[in-house]
Amino acid sequence: MQLSHPGPLLVVTAVEPEAAAVRAGLIDPREPSTGTNVVVAVAGVGSAEAAAGTARLLALAEAAGRPYAAVISAGIGGGLPGRAAIGDTVIAARSVAADLGADSPDGYLPIERLGFGNSTAVTDEDLSVWLRAALPDALTGDVLTVNTVTGTAARATGLAARHPSALAEAMEGYGVAVAARAAGLPFAELRTISNPVGPRDRAAWNLPAALTSLKAAFAALPAVPPVLAPAKPIIE
Repeated sequence: MQLSHPGPLLVVTAVEPEAAAVRAGLIDPREPSTGTNVVVAVAGVGSAEAAAGTARLLALAEAAGRPYAAVISAGIGGGLPGRAAIGDTVIAARSVAADLGADSPDGYLPIERLGFGNSTAVTDEDLSVWLRAALPDALTGDVLTVNTVTGTAARATGLAARHPSALAEAMEGYGVAVAARAAGLPFAELRTISNPVGPRDRAAWNLPAALTSLKAAFAALPAVPPVLAPAKPIIE
């Protein structure tokens, strides 16, 4: 994979099994010596660790004189029922901090209503176009970033109602987006679905299927060179 901007693409995952799946997809077994202009790193679970870990990686690369060209938050996630099924690949149109706000007698208030910021990070158009071209069967929609993974039908219903464009939930995308924004870099998020969002039933999870889809997604990317425009603002 070659980027049109100097420097490699940074792919950030939460945990090592996700990173291993991404790396496995990037390696062509027919050409084991062929390198890809991609760095895959584990930043930790949750938005705070993802933001801090990504920011450190970006700062170190910039200080070393080899800054990254763009950032992708990648990994597995839950699919909202009826919108994304186990094994599906989801490309985020936006990464939304779905519980960054406040409770009230009238229901949940996003941080925008409180006047303290914005909970939505818009993914880079050119980077997203490249992902969609390489992954024509992938779904495109919002990916929710949550601090507490949904474990009840009531919460799943509430999230779906508040976010009609959402397809999936995970825990890191918005944090990675904030770090990318601070560095002025294009950002995207890609998730593969391991479980339905709703009552916590580990028997219904299929981590191998999600990791296999994650590997397959990144195996498809080197075939299509991205065209990355200069970084645009990613926070609406």
